[in-house]
Amino acid sequence: MNIKATITFHYHDSKQAEVAHQSLLPDNIGFLESHQEHNSLVCKLIGSSLKTVLATADDLIFSEMMVEKILEI
Repeated sequence: MNIKATITFHYHDSKQAEVAHQSLLPDNIGFLESHQEHNSLVCKLIGSSLKTVLATADDLIFSEMMVEKILEI
């Protein structure tokens, strides 16, 4: 069974979304697909189990929180 989830992060402007996308990209290779849409970062997670998808989502959200601190949002 495949579990799918989408997490969208919204920023004040497209530059912040671009910084977030570039910052999170190295950590997410092979675990999720992400792309920037204007002032948002859209992350699509796919896993073979709910546990895997939840762990990936948890890691993604924690990493994004660090990006927010760097951007001083």
